Amino acid sequence: MHTRYRSGTPLNDAYTTLRVSRDAGIARVTLDNPPVNVLDVALMGDLRRLLTALRDDDSVRVIVFDSANPEFFIAHVDMSLGDTPDALDKFAHDLPDGVNVFQALGELLRHQPQVTIIKLAGMARGGGAEFVASADMTFAAIGRAGIGQIEALMGIVPGGGGTQYLATRVGRNRALEAVLSADLYDAKTAERYGWVNRAVPADELDDVVDRLARNIAALPEGVIAAAKRAIPPEDLAEGLLRENDAWTGQIIRPAAAQLIRDGLAHGAQTPDGERDLEGLLRRLAG
Repeated sequence: MHTRYRSGTPLNDAYTTLRVSRDAGIARVTLDNPPVNVLDVALMGDLRRLLTALRDDDSVRVIVFDSANPEFFIAHVDMSLGDTPDALDKFAHDLPDGVNVFQALGELLRHQPQVTIIKLAGMARGGGAEFVASADMTFAAIGRAGIGQIEALMGIVPGGGGTQYLATRVGRNRALEAVLSADLYDAKTAERYGWVNRAVPADELDDVVDRLARNIAALPEGVIAAAKRAIPPEDLAEGLLRENDAWTGQIIRPAAAQLIRDGLAHGAQTPDGERDLEGLLRRLAG
């Protein structure tokens, strides 16, 4: 049942790219931005509004994210934004100090008072992988989930917190591997690296996440807040500044802009093109 959240939160129908419901202290958020769930202005805006609205809603203890598209959780940041940079201006007026608009979304999720859980049953690349890594927990479906930082194939580096979130989760050596290989990692490898909490059989993913979410939501009053206070997210302020400098230094290069435009022209952001996006971009870069 879709309901109005407290503190003036808008109705579910106010979101154009999300389906939102809640039950027993759990907000369930389904990303629904066809055709491949790119992280565009609409999806970024909806996620920012939702997370901001839920911050002060103490009746919601857990937020679970999944996707309406079984193949794609979040494909990546909308590659066409390079041709319409002014589209992001709407997010610039309330940015925290020292972060760009993409990092701000990750930091909003990373510091959310509720427990945030990603149910990863499809692919998350680039900005999608950054969103996944900024959540508290991720459970990935074996044989279906894939995660990767593909930015290097477009002549850039991750610019939405990915370098910092990765290093925090998997260590510097594996973070460098993931960023510079630009490969798509399967659920079992991502689990072994520490990129996700656990790889589970695809037919068990719903039950595993639902059981965990319900158990956490049913904990006695104050336990979640106490745990999050005792195990806080790392302070990444300096690292985010370094990442933004590295990203902006690359994104302004003509070669990067050309690779991104070529990717769009050859099928990126369409279902067929996204199924082997790494292969497509490697062919264009070669």
